[in-house]
Amino acid sequence: MSYLLVGIGGTFGSIARYKLGNIVSTKNKSSFPLGTFIINITGAILLGIVSSLNVSNSIYLLLADGFLGAYTTFSTFMYEGFNLFKNKKELNGFVYILGSVILGVLGYTIGFFTIRARV
Repeated sequence: MSYLLVGIGGTFGSIARYKLGNIVSTKNKSSFPLGTFIINITGAILLGIVSSLNVSNSIYLLLADGFLGAYTTFSTFMYEGFNLFKNKKELNGFVYILGSVILGVLGYTIGFFTIRARV
């Protein structure tokens, strides 16, 4: 049953990531990978929220491991960050990588403690 829950969540998470990434990339013409940046930060916030809710293991598998595991993407993050350096856009590379890590941790923390304070 665990694999099914992760698979269902992952299916919807990957579709959401693909759709949102396409929407952002059609509106953003800069070399900065804004789509993946937004997806990873919102995913961190949402993971913080889900982690703070004390949901059942099944719901956690569906939402956190499944949906958010597929929604966020470390491999694309690394690929796009590396390409910024390769294409001589070092400042964008530093902003993207450091901003993603810092805002990801901050986003998770905000999501977690915002919900935890209300429960």
